[in-house]
Amino acid sequence: QRVLINISGLRFETQLGTLNQFPDTLLGDPDKRMRYFDPLRNEYFFDRNRPSFDGILYFYQSGGKLRRPVNVSIDVFADEIRFYELGKEAMERFREDEGFIKEEEKPLPHSEFQRQVWLIFEYPESSSSARAIAIVSVLVILISIITFCLETLPEFRDEREIPVSLPPQSGGLNTTAEDSPPLQPPSSLSDPFFIIETTCVIWFTFELLVRFFTCPSKPEFSRNIMNIIDIVAIIPYFITLGTELAHEKQQPGGSSSNGSGGQQQAMSLAILRVIRLVRVFRIFKLSRHSKGLQILGQTLKASMRELGLLIFFLFIGVILFSSAVYFAEADDPESHFSSIPDAFWWAVVTMTTVGYGDMRPVTVGGKIVGSLCAIAGVLTIALPVPVIVSNFNYFYHRETDHEEQTVLKEEHSSAQSSATGVDGKRRSSKNSLNKSIVHLENNEGFTNSSNPLEKTNIKAKSNVDLRKSLYALCLDSSRET
Repeated sequence: QRVLINISGLRFETQLGTLNQFPDTLLGDPDKRMRYFDPLRNEYFFDRNRPSFDGILYFYQSGGKLRRPVNVSIDVFADEIRFYELGKEAMERFREDEGFIKEEEKPLPHSEFQRQVWLIFEYPESSSSARAIAIVSVLVILISIITFCLETLPEFRDEREIPVSLPPQSGGLNTTAEDSPPLQPPSSLSDPFFIIETTCVIWFTFELLVRFFTCPSKPEFSRNIMNIIDIVAIIPYFITLGTELAHEKQQPGGSSSNGSGGQQQAMSLAILRVIRLVRVFRIFKLSRHSKGLQILGQTLKASMRELGLLIFFLFIGVILFSSAVYFAEADDPESHFSSIPDAFWWAVVTMTTVGYGDMRPVTVGGKIVGSLCAIAGVLTIALPVPVIVSNFNYFYHRETDHEEQTVLKEEHSSAQSSATGVDGKRRSSKNSLNKSIVHLENNEGFTNSSNPLEKTNIKAKSNVDLRKSLYALCLDSSRET
């Protein structure tokens, strides 16, 4: 038996058994599609997108395969899938075919209190209190980074990092050990920058501990790269604090010689500088609250192969052109290239089109090699970069589409809730009206049962009033005519 389907004036014809393969869909269910049946034309009429129906009809003909037409956008075809009620499985397959990654379910703790705390500290979009916590965390991160940068200024620098010239050991007649002032620098525990750093680390530690004790899985929490960054960001503070406390304990009884003490102090300063450098990794904590940094991280993760090819190409170019420029400039006494490893820096700077100018060829052969090096560098960098850009565009559009779908879901749920509220109000008003009518009828029945004579009088008066009103209405209409 053939079925005629009209899609906004474009007619499609198929077998009824083809549609009955999927009885849960709009076209497969006779009761659902009967609402769109036109008995005069003996066809089903749908005022929907015409090009999209090619893919919808192919779903029935192929036994459940979805293929989006080329001239139909993704969101339009997704709306058609929802309208024809093809099901969640068909929608998930369509999204996978289009490149959308399936959303992973968020694991949550079993305890209600732990679940609420975990949502507040881990998912800023879950509630207003979670957004407030995220804003406070971002402000603390920014304050920590600004403090890290400001304390390197000359006027704020730690006095122990400034090289101090030692006094001559063979003093004159008037100089004694008791008269020389102590050269101990002030303690950094009272430094304002150290106090600010302590406040920031207290917040970071509190946030990390709360998230650790409320997380649904401790092993997964320990393996997460963001949590590792949080731990690395606060470790330098405790190492610095232990070093400062040990240094203060050694100050009263400092009986070591000047040479060994100076070497020990220089070694401790070098270690402290390396440890303080690790604090710069706190800037990666912003990626927890920034979608842009998350997209950048996903792009770099997906483009590791292209980045490896880029580094490999640069490595080959550096070896070739540094060797060529060294032998081209070997006979020139004014050459800047004393060896092939010394020319690596020049090759890297030239291939990346930076060109500092600190090392440059002076002979004709060296300039030719430099020109070829610059051209090869442009081509080498240009080859893998488009792949990285395409990966970035993919993750960016996926994130924006996910946000749009989330907004649409929220609007749809709010519209449904408002519609149910209006229906409830209408039902309550109808119920109250019916109750009032029943109450009035009961009262009338009570008065009618008590006074039948009064009932007949009221009916007669109402009939007379009705006749008078009809007569006046007829007179008014005749006058207007």
